[in-house]
Amino acid sequence: MEVNPILAAVGGYPLAEIQMRARELREAGKPLVDFSIGDPREPTPQFIREALIGSVPEISQYPTTAGLGELREAIADYLNRRFGVVVDPSTQIIPTTGSKEGIFHTPFAFVDPGADHGVVYGTPGYPVYERGARFAGARLDPVRLSGDFVLRARDISDEMWDRARLVWSCSPHNPTGSVTSIAELADLLERSRAEGALFLSDECYVDVYETDPPGSVLQVAGPDLAGALAFYSCSKRSGMTGYRSGAIIGDAEAIAALATLRSSAGVAPAEFVQAAAVAAWSDDEHAAGRRAIFMAKRAVLRRAFDELGLPVVASTAGLYLWVVVEDDLAVTGRLLERGVVVSPGRAFGPGGEGYIRLALVPTLEECEYAVDVLVECLGA
Repeated sequence: MEVNPILAAVGGYPLAEIQMRARELREAGKPLVDFSIGDPREPTPQFIREALIGSVPEISQYPTTAGLGELREAIADYLNRRFGVVVDPSTQIIPTTGSKEGIFHTPFAFVDPGADHGVVYGTPGYPVYERGARFAGARLDPVRLSGDFVLRARDISDEMWDRARLVWSCSPHNPTGSVTSIAELADLLERSRAEGALFLSDECYVDVYETDPPGSVLQVAGPDLAGALAFYSCSKRSGMTGYRSGAIIGDAEAIAALATLRSSAGVAPAEFVQAAAVAAWSDDEHAAGRRAIFMAKRAVLRRAFDELGLPVVASTAGLYLWVVVEDDLAVTGRLLERGVVVSPGRAFGPGGEGYIRLALVPTLEECEYAVDVLVECLGA
């Protein structure tokens, strides 16, 4: 059967092969501790589950693309509490069915495939920036990250800036856990505006951190949020990965364009999921509790790598540890056969070679168990 050549070129999702092998081992009865996918095991808070259940209607009807006004207001209230910014719920917020689909679909609203529009993104990075850009017909302009794995405006060449239509940033960063400062976000936004590009800030992990709370581009974008879009999610903050609930916030003209696109794609989230998201965005206590759990897991795993003498790079926030190893594929294979599943850094693009990523998703007890396996296997 013939398929879209872009689909044939990109293939399956980068971590699918690892997950397939992990499933084979699990079906063979081997216990596994899986650090490969960012899908935490902690229960979704009860009040969120109750909000969803209580909102399932007797008669199911289509949700609107704009979403519930109550949800947009809850998100606006959260942004005001968290960042001290004021956004207009009616024109500057649109809900998404999780951040992944929002990130994937956004280039379709702004890229002209015949105009050599470039999409800039850091590598290693979240694979969906590249994949959405490919399917939208954009020119791919990856910027190789290293050192502290923070994308800065000066890292993007003048040639890339000249053709840039969209510029992606991710803070806290997936896969490394690095944090982009407010000043660096401001520089990226300022240069994007000067070049006529939209600056897209993936901030889905902004409530998962160790010490200082990461900032948002919304804090430096001004009241009209011109030229900026920020992407948010309930997945990690509230344990709602399976609910698929996120939002895009920013420039009102860009939000209107996305609303037009999204009405054709039919990706509006179910209203009972939106009701659960209202409850989640309206409460900060549960997010602080989850943050403490992730911090405890990070501390346990750091102990193993400190003992092994393997540097943990960046990794001050977000859901991941980014660890230096000699051969990421070989280490991933050795650990997998011992029942510990990690991701090779190269799965996240050029620049990821020689690193492994561990997502802080197993329970604290599983992390404690994995420490012994890590030390024994990687210390040999």
